Amino acid sequence: MASPLPVNLSLLGLFVVLLLAVCAPSRAHFKGFSRLHAPGEQQLREAPEELWFPQKLDHFNGADDRQWKQRYFVNETFYRPGGPVFLMIGGEGPANPAWMQQGTWLVYAQKLGALCLMLEHRFYGKSHPTADLSTDSLRFLSSRQALADLAHFRTVMAESRGLTNRKWVAFGGSYPGSLAAWFRLKYPHLVHTSVATSAPVHATVNFPEYLEVVWRSLASENTECPALVRKASDAVAERLKDPKTYDNITKDFNLCSKLQIHNKMDSAYFLETLAGNFMDVVQYNEDNRGFEGVVGTNITIRVLCDVMSDSSLGDPYARYAAVARLMMDTFSMKCLDASFSNYFRDMSNTSWDGTAAGGGRQWVYQTCSEFGFYQSTDSPNQPFTGFPLDYQVNQCADFYNITAEQVAEAVAQTNEYYGGYDIRSSRIVFPNGSIDPWHALGVTQDIGPDLPAVFIKGTAHCANMYPARSEDLPQLSLARDHVFLLLQQWLKQ
Repeated sequence: MASPLPVNLSLLGLFVVLLLAVCAPSRAHFKGFSRLHAPGEQQLREAPEELWFPQKLDHFNGADDRQWKQRYFVNETFYRPGGPVFLMIGGEGPANPAWMQQGTWLVYAQKLGALCLMLEHRFYGKSHPTADLSTDSLRFLSSRQALADLAHFRTVMAESRGLTNRKWVAFGGSYPGSLAAWFRLKYPHLVHTSVATSAPVHATVNFPEYLEVVWRSLASENTECPALVRKASDAVAERLKDPKTYDNITKDFNLCSKLQIHNKMDSAYFLETLAGNFMDVVQYNEDNRGFEGVVGTNITIRVLCDVMSDSSLGDPYARYAAVARLMMDTFSMKCLDASFSNYFRDMSNTSWDGTAAGGGRQWVYQTCSEFGFYQSTDSPNQPFTGFPLDYQVNQCADFYNITAEQVAEAVAQTNEYYGGYDIRSSRIVFPNGSIDPWHALGVTQDIGPDLPAVFIKGTAHCANMYPARSEDLPQLSLARDHVFLLLQQWLKQ
């Protein structure tokens, strides 16, 4: 989400998967979690050393002995003999070494004397199991293979570092949050407890609830805001019906080339691109992500709603265009590429050097083959128009030859395998924020005493994972403390 996801790489040239490992946060303008607002890895004063683990290509075929090198990082600063081992799980983007120097998990590590490890997810960042990103290669990309990577890594690291009798704790946010929960579920003998932040544990093909939460989150700042956004989105959609308006739309939204609408995919892509400005901001509203090197953290729900409420800018359509220009200025974009044909070209490139190789092609494949998560406009209770479910699902066939029926079956199998909302395990805590649209697919009420939820009012995606600051809401500070107390308690068991 992210992480961590409508299929939209529209701002591809600028937005490379944010997911940056931990709150892995990618919704990357590929239907995902973090929606790609990351310019790259943060420059650290002393960058942690890149280490490489010999990993199996296919954990479920004993006759296949092929291996590849998986990137990981280590922080031994806080480790005390006998202390636990913290394992941060990478997600749908490059593992960001900034997390080895900052973040709530390191505060916990210092208090508990933990050794800290972070493992990059296969097929993301520098962890390349195959020679390319062809559909044939991507068959080795799945959450099940990723969990088996974690299990093998944990087993070998424990043996080589003398940590076999230590208690291991898995951490992750967004899609990696789901992996943290599922790691404890599927490999309970290897991981003692898990912190599964902003984890969408329930797979679903159609996820219109995402945009319903966006409506409510905008309304929590300004009750008129989501209705103004809806008027603007409707106005754009109406103008798209008349080719005579295309020159003005190209100018108003500072498009890189003249708008061309030949079919429903072209219009849906353009409308989703504009909606993405709001979706991105809502998902990470006021999260303390600056340490990751993320640009645009100063753009909040309040900023966007102030623009949408400013009548001096013109009608809602004009204000919508002003938001688009604001976002382009924020990310130093010369123009907006809203061409579906360019997106199709980038997403069809199977080279590791391709524009979408930062995570877009891989993550969309995972949504087609496992999760769905398509943030459609199929609900009337949301602020946008024009990108229905079939627009999302058609891309699975376009890019990977996966049919709509196969997507539906894959999603059903995922819930059958992991349990969806009805996960049954122990010693997993599920923090979620009320502003974060992904909480609709997460655990927001206690399943039981050993599967507690921590629902944080007023916070967004993975908020509890980021470094604390003085302006944090009191309930966010309390949530971090609550998670720590649970870790203390569970590590004594």
